[in-house]
Amino acid sequence: MIRLAVGAVLLLSLAGCGKATRESDDPIPASSPEAANASASTAVAAASTAAAAETPAAFMQCKVCHTTEPDRNLIGPSLAGVYGRRAGSLAGYPYSTAIKQAGLTWDEGTLDTFLTSPMKAVPGTKMTYAGIKDPAARREVIAYLETL
Repeated sequence: MIRLAVGAVLLLSLAGCGKATRESDDPIPASSPEAANASASTAVAAASTAAAAETPAAFMQCKVCHTTEPDRNLIGPSLAGVYGRRAGSLAGYPYSTAIKQAGLTWDEGTLDTFLTSPMKAVPGTKMTYAGIKDPAARREVIAYLETL
């Protein structure tokens, strides 16, 4: 889905190459080719945003223990707003001492390391999950977490 959206954006970008820019401040007539291109660009941008927020397949295993709803924890804490949050800081969740004292802030690098092998990254964590071994799947999950 993401590849399709990116491809569409590239095609639309190339379609506009070599066209003169409008120097007038007059509005673009709705029936003009420029209006059609603008409309298509808006649709592709919306599709790209939706694709970025689409739940990746690799995240389905995370949903066994985590929710993406704020203030709703399962076995693991809610992942809503996790990107940029300090590890072990979500109020109301009983984190392990190890994760509270890890000194991590969840960003691309820390999530990549942690999701590769949580128990190696933070020995003593309650997250007894083997990890996401496929780097591409991990990147998709991290990109998704950033949207939450």
